[in-house]
Amino acid sequence: MESKIMLITGATDGIGKAAAVALAGQGHTVVIHGRNEEKARAVCRAIRSETGNENVDWLIADLLSFAEVKRLAEAFKEKYDRLDVLVNNAGAIFGKNREVTQDGCEKTMALNVFSPLLLTLLLMDVLVKSPSARIINTSSAMHRMAPRPDFDDLQMEKTYRPMRAYAASKLYTIWITRHLAAELKRRGITNVTVNALHPGAVATNFGQGADRGAALNLMFKLALPFMKKPDKGAATTVYLATAGEVEGVSGKFFGNRQEERPQDKYYSAQTEQQLWDACMDIIRPYLGNNQIL
Repeated sequence: MESKIMLITGATDGIGKAAAVALAGQGHTVVIHGRNEEKARAVCRAIRSETGNENVDWLIADLLSFAEVKRLAEAFKEKYDRLDVLVNNAGAIFGKNREVTQDGCEKTMALNVFSPLLLTLLLMDVLVKSPSARIINTSSAMHRMAPRPDFDDLQMEKTYRPMRAYAASKLYTIWITRHLAAELKRRGITNVTVNALHPGAVATNFGQGADRGAALNLMFKLALPFMKKPDKGAATTVYLATAGEVEGVSGKFFGNRQEERPQDKYYSAQTEQQLWDACMDIIRPYLGNNQIL
């Protein structure tokens, strides 16, 4: 496979970092995103040293801020004229008390749903310049635990619980992926695909810092020894970024490097459209006037 330009969000630790190491090791230009500049610099140095690939770069942004998501996209486009692979890997489960961002959005939805969609659309003009671009959205098997969608309470002002919010956000990631795939096809954009994946239960720092309540805190800690290592968890991400057999495949859900069927008990074309419209209403002020979608 020829060398590609790849951007991975949340790549200074865990699955994102493991994917960056693997992809840099294959000779690709890898741009890692993180929140902390010192840590991102150190991770870049470590990946260059480990892989012998000097084409490892970093960009900084807090994806809980839509303004910073927009700056991240602009910073990428100042350095690179195309993007071959976008991995929306960054995500989190938050604490037992509902919190909102400076944009007024519930944090789980902001980080796991709104910001990845915003970043994807802001980068679409460089994605379409690739001969064959791939967008990879990280979902979770936890989407199967999602509650019935309530679009009158999308950001869970009335019904917030950390696992409920996380599971819902990962279900919505799958629906957004499907809708974007269909929208690209409808507009005749055949050189950009988008798929979702679940990495499985992986032993990372994910969720370890948030106070979700005593029972959930204990559950997360007890489960760690039984989880996959990050390099195993990154396998499906690396597969979707590079495998020839998924060339042209779009709108699908993957796990363990193969297509799987997601939980669809709440799915309909109407609910997918409602979700898309609600997300677009939230992020539209940050899209500008010259967007492809």
